[in-house]
Amino acid sequence: MNRRKGIFLVITGAVFWGIGGTVAKKLFQQYQVDVDWLVTVRLLIAGVLLLALQFFGKDRSQILGVWKSRRTAIQLMIYGLFGMLAVQYTYMASIEHGNAAVATLLQYLAPVMIIVYLLVRKQSVLTPQDLLIVSLALIGCFFLLTNGSLSQISVPSAAIIWGVLSGVALAFYTLYAVPLLKQYDSLVIVGWAMIIGGSALSLIHPPWQIDVSVFTLEAYLSLLFVILFGTMFAFWFYIESLQSLLPKESSLLGSLEPLAAVLTTVFWLKEPFGIFQWAGTACIIGMILLVALQKESSSRSNQHPRNEKPLRVS
Repeated sequence: MNRRKGIFLVITGAVFWGIGGTVAKKLFQQYQVDVDWLVTVRLLIAGVLLLALQFFGKDRSQILGVWKSRRTAIQLMIYGLFGMLAVQYTYMASIEHGNAAVATLLQYLAPVMIIVYLLVRKQSVLTPQDLLIVSLALIGCFFLLTNGSLSQISVPSAAIIWGVLSGVALAFYTLYAVPLLKQYDSLVIVGWAMIIGGSALSLIHPPWQIDVSVFTLEAYLSLLFVILFGTMFAFWFYIESLQSLLPKESSLLGSLEPLAAVLTTVFWLKEPFGIFQWAGTACIIGMILLVALQKESSSRSNQHPRNEKPLRVS
């Protein structure tokens, strides 16, 4: 029963992440919501709610304890600004200029960037599986962005740039988090990182400076969905799934996120998607599955695999 609950939670969380990006695109298109404002509000509210979950459900002493060490506090500030804020802003900017499907798929280039980084730093060796992952990513991106035509790019250049930057930010976010997660619960680290990122962006775009007169009930419900379901509940469900599933299993089922983003973008927002773009989507989702399976094989040597704390960001 616990295993079924874990599977249900991680699938629901992944679908919420994917749909959340599509709903954000609707806010950009229909209500001209500013990307700066949405990212600020999303981070601040979701961060507070995640810390509230930690306060009422886990070790509440960690919430303030993370700030007692100067070194940890500096790491957390860097992580919040150049990890969390960078990931969230670049992802939403890519959605604003393109669509949620392309933004999500480009963000999932992060595993390839991590492989290249570790190779350059000589911290790993290139394996046949790594070559397959990189090949699938490159082929998938080519089809996704060109729809099979060399003469034109079917996705706006701004969406591509922001999407690739989102992948870079996600790679940094993933690598830099490791020492912090060895000391503190992921709810504490991610909750504070969201608050730090949201607070920094609010200095540029205060969350109260927005004209809500054009907002309808649908707009408010969409905003509520992005903040609660597309951010807070999605992350919470993913973390809770680790109570009954191995991290490798949660990572594998989490690959439903880009699929949900593609399907809702095409069938709900009626965005055009060519046959080669579907082929590119299949390549990138295949890459994600291979990465998850690679984690599975490497985690077999881990004596306590349930102690791993993977993160989700979308």
